[in-house]
Amino acid sequence: MKQAITTLRVPNQGAGLYEFTRELKDWVRSTGLQDGLLTVFCRHTSASLTIQENADPDVLEDLQAYFKNLVPQSDHLYRHSQEGLDDMPAHIRTVLTDVSLSIPVMGGATVLGTWQGVFLFEHRNNRQDREVVLHILGD
Repeated sequence: MKQAITTLRVPNQGAGLYEFTRELKDWVRSTGLQDGLLTVFCRHTSASLTIQENADPDVLEDLQAYFKNLVPQSDHLYRHSQEGLDDMPAHIRTVLTDVSLSIPVMGGATVLGTWQGVFLFEHRNNRQDREVVLHILGD
């Protein structure tokens, strides 16, 4: 068994879904590992990860709108507000989604479906630079 690890920076322009599938796939290929398991981990408490459709941008818009309605910004719903009105809703949205993903690797490539992409789901309103750790274990 061998392993490799790296950190990707995923810049964004505020709340939304930001695809980084190509960067992830390029890194997996560069490791030379053929078969194994890739762990993708977001190092933040107000952003998350998801595997989602990457063909129709309406899917991403609908997801973002759904989460905004599900967990609204409000100055009277939450006690934690030191970092702004969007901070506590961002923490709740992260709890409802994932901060880590597991993706099989076969034949030196990720085993993602035809329409699947890997996305950072930014829950804060302002621009952020996020870090995502990639760790692959395999042969």
